[in-house]
Amino acid sequence: MAALTIACLGECMIELRPHAPGLLALGYAGDTYNTAVYLKRLDAEGRLAVHYATGLGEDTFADDMVDAWREEGIADDLARRVPGRSTGLYSIRTDDRGERHFSYWRGDSAARAYLEGPPAPIEEAAERIDLLHLSGITLAVMASALPQRLPALLDRVRAHGGKVAFDNNYRPRLWPGGAAAARAAFALAYERADIAFVTLDDAAALEPDGSLEAALAHAWALPCAEVVVKRGAEPTLVRLAGAAGIVEAPVERVERPVDTTAAGDSFAAGYLVERLAGRDAASAAAFGNRVAGIVIQHPGAIVGREAMAGLRRSGRTQAPR
Repeated sequence: MAALTIACLGECMIELRPHAPGLLALGYAGDTYNTAVYLKRLDAEGRLAVHYATGLGEDTFADDMVDAWREEGIADDLARRVPGRSTGLYSIRTDDRGERHFSYWRGDSAARAYLEGPPAPIEEAAERIDLLHLSGITLAVMASALPQRLPALLDRVRAHGGKVAFDNNYRPRLWPGGAAAARAAFALAYERADIAFVTLDDAAALEPDGSLEAALAHAWALPCAEVVVKRGAEPTLVRLAGAAGIVEAPVERVERPVDTTAAGDSFAAGYLVERLAGRDAASAAAFGNRVAGIVIQHPGAIVGREAMAGLRRSGRTQAPR
């Protein structure tokens, strides 16, 4: 069986996190990149060809970053160098509850210019992509491609039978135009997404009254065929077009999270790998929660492979429907 082509679009950055007094550990991370890594790791039979699409800087960190992708089995053919640009960087600290505190240096990152100028590799490959995954952070970082090039890319993927998965990660500091600009951009993505991952707290931050109730009502009204609502420690909810009722999946209880950085990203990978293997939404959400529950017990966005022992999944991997 031919491998499915999965493209994750966004920004992969240098990650600096505390390692020991006076020392920082260096890694590479970013929301859609994290999902790409966990998708590949969870693919037991190698049926997913995972590609990462972004702009690469001209600094030496970009070379090391691509090496890290290759070690994870992620293809770099949809990435491209952007002259005069550098690799974005962030540092992270976590509190006693595993909650994150970030500092960013990404204003001139290469990812911001990926969809500027001549056609990007992902645009040239749109016809062969089975699933394209992007996020609210992708929209913010690549805002120069809105409202034309980025929506056109999603339309082309879908026109040739591919599907789009969108994660609503909302980071207010990335939107100079404020919540109104983010809402408009998110609407463009939701109109073209087949699967929507909605973190309810992020969705509430975009509601005029800031309420979870309004955010949930908005999520259920989305045009996407599949809407997955993540509610922290509360059960995950899934609404499928044409199905009666809402599917509910329990969340893995973790007494003391170490680092919640990639909780949603790893959940998305677990959910997608299950759905691509033909499993039902309830099983997919439960597995996604299991993956996230393990990831948040370890520092950094990308945990060691040994932490994920026993999680690799097999099944009749199929094109999303």
